[in-house]
Amino acid sequence: MYRLAIAFCALLLLSFEGHAAERTKQGFGLMVTNDSIGDNRDRWRTGSFESSWIFAPDWNGQAPARFGELIELRINGEIVGPANVIAPAALDRRYGQALSFGLHTHFQPGAVDYALGVDAVVTGSQVGLDNVQDFVHIFLGGRDASTGVLASQLSNGIHANAVFEAGRRFHLGTATQLRPFLEARAGTETLARVGFDLTFGHFGSSGLLVRTPTSGQRLSAVEDAPYSGFSFLLGADVAYVDSSIYIASNAPVRLEDYRARARAGLHWRSQAGTAAFYGVTWLSEEFNTQPGGQVVGSLQLRVKF
Repeated sequence: MYRLAIAFCALLLLSFEGHAAERTKQGFGLMVTNDSIGDNRDRWRTGSFESSWIFAPDWNGQAPARFGELIELRINGEIVGPANVIAPAALDRRYGQALSFGLHTHFQPGAVDYALGVDAVVTGSQVGLDNVQDFVHIFLGGRDASTGVLASQLSNGIHANAVFEAGRRFHLGTATQLRPFLEARAGTETLARVGFDLTFGHFGSSGLLVRTPTSGQRLSAVEDAPYSGFSFLLGADVAYVDSSIYIASNAPVRLEDYRARARAGLHWRSQAGTAAFYGVTWLSEEFNTQPGGQVVGSLQLRVKF
């Protein structure tokens, strides 16, 4: 896996060289996902953030045709945990935290658009996201993980991830788009996924949307051409899961072979460009003793002064 990641980075860097002098920042996006703004239960896929910086020679309403012309620098963080972080059940998932740094590219040589990239994922107590979680709990409420839970958490390590997505947009009217997609991930979690996104409105029609790994919601990384109003989003997907470091093969619980997500969201944008997005995602069970799914909420704000 590391050799594949190194080879991909080398290929991507070589393709970047031709446009290095003229590439500029085209956009930035940040989304926060947390169950405190979902079902408010503080468990399992409890919190994450996803951020993307986009660099390209220009932006003409869709990804460039050439591989490597557009660069996405991606930093994501996530905390997973048992339902009870003070005294967890014996057959619950263990606590884990991960921080990833990625190099990705988006390109569209024809009707199908592609996203391809690699991430270095740092795991374990060395990440320090548990301290951020404790700070957030001061304002939003919630219980801090006990010493015993932290002591048995996912161990320190550095892992390589590879991510691929392909999708195609179909216009169902002047302001309605359907985008079926395929996704494959290998590394910390190895899976293959198929799904769709349905958008009623102009959100994402001329900008760049980046899929977040936990919820599947797509954050706005490059803004659309000017417009104002509301957009409504629906989506769902199902994945076959081969492995996950968060639920190891020698763990007391067994990884579920299939995983499903269903999501909805509302996006609003003013004439001045200030925008807000809120979405909810239902996540199915990820291990055999998980008693049910969960709902997480995702939030993105873009303020123009």
